[in-house]
Parts: sequence; C-alpha cells; structure tokens
Amino acid sequence: MAKKGSRVIAQNRKARHDYLIEETFEAGLVLTGTEIKSIRQGRVNLKDSHALVSGGEVKLVNMHISPFEQGNRFNHDPTRTRKLLLHKKEINKLIGLIKQKGYTLIPLDLHLRNGYAKIQLALAKGKKTHDKRQAVAKRDADREIRRQLKERQM
Repeated sequence: MAKKGSRVIAQNRKARHDYLIEETFEAGLVLTGTEIKSIRQGRVNLKDSHALVSGGEVKLVNMHISPFEQGNRFNHDPTRTRKLLLHKKEINKLIGLIKQKGYTLIPLDLHLRNGYAKIQLALAKGKKTHDKRQAVAKRDADREIRRQLKERQM
C-alpha cells in the first residue's frame, strides 16, 4: 500500500489474485506535462501494465493515462512506455531476480506523495489455476470461521 500522507489514484486489484507477491518497491515516474494533470483527475488504468528491465533502466509498459481534456496538440500518447526512477542497487537486484528465478514486475498502485506521482511495483510470480482455487477456498473458510466465532460471542 501507499505510505502515510499519500493519496491512492489507481489500484491493480487483480494483481494480488493473479500473482504471488514476493517484494514491493516504490518508484517515481518520468511524465510529461499533461500526464500529471490526468493522473490528478484519476484517469489512470493499471490493468494490463507491467514493467521491463532493459539497458540498466526500468520501464513501465501499457499503463493507460487518458489524454488531458483541456490539453491541446501537446497531449501525450495514452499508452506510451514510461521510464521509472529507482536506485541503481534496486535495479541490479531486479535484473538478477528476473533473469534467474522467472519473476515479473507488476504495478500494484499509483499514488501521489508530496505532489509527485509514485508507483508501487511488486516482484511477483504468476499463480496457477489451482493456486487461485486454493486461495479462494482458504478465504471462504476463514470467513466462515470468523462468522462462527462472532455468533458464539453473542
């Protein structure tokens, strides 16, 4: 989740269902002028986006930021590839893990902190269908246990 004092703009709700989250990182975004205005209006979609590490840089692919309504010819391409700002040590760590263990980088949420757009990335592995079923069954069992305990206390 975003840190205290920040405002969440968009979340990737399916990420925790489709992936096993190992570790999270917070990264800054390199944006153009009208993109930050659209982000502040909440016109962002993280659904099919992911991050790639190439050439010592991390780039976010397929994040959709709608064009700014009051923008003119300087409006941006909605799904352009955007550079992410991370420390060199974090990038080197990500390069090693992605190549060796088959992890992927997915965005969890986009938030504003102190006026800057930040994205929370997760180092994750994809879940298989049976893993998803087990997670749903466990969640249902936990809900049933909580309900039974609540009834006993009354």
